[in-house]
Amino acid sequence: MEKRTKLIMSQVMLPSQANVAGNVHGGEIMKLMDTAAGAVARKYARCNVVTARVDELQFHHPIFVGALVTLTATIAYVGRTSMEVIVTVDVEDLESDSEPIRALSSYFTMVALDRNGRPRPVKPLVPETEEEKMLYETVKRRREALKAKCNPEN
Repeated sequence: MEKRTKLIMSQVMLPSQANVAGNVHGGEIMKLMDTAAGAVARKYARCNVVTARVDELQFHHPIFVGALVTLTATIAYVGRTSMEVIVTVDVEDLESDSEPIRALSSYFTMVALDRNGRPRPVKPLVPETEEEKMLYETVKRRREALKAKCNPEN
């Protein structure tokens, strides 16, 4: 896939983002995830985008003040006007020699908008590697199942 399909951003978690016990608020991480998904979608579509759906947000591990959080946003599938973005969050304790671990993951559906705020077409995604092709097909099937669940009469 071309370079426009992936974005990585990192940030050290601060006390203002946490509760009194030092646990970073889930909403703070969700906001960072939405920012990463929006940035990669805008980078790919070359227009304004909005979040239409977030699902399967899974908290795998707590995040504490002082940890380095690295978000990876990857466009896995593109429909006519929307993009499916997988966002993963890895956390690294900067005071130890431990490896980063997966803290969260989620799917974001981002919709491309024209200057009037209406959905606009996005160029098709052409996966190149076997891994990209498998991910594309997996997300495509997931989308189709979700559509069938939300619109059972269609």
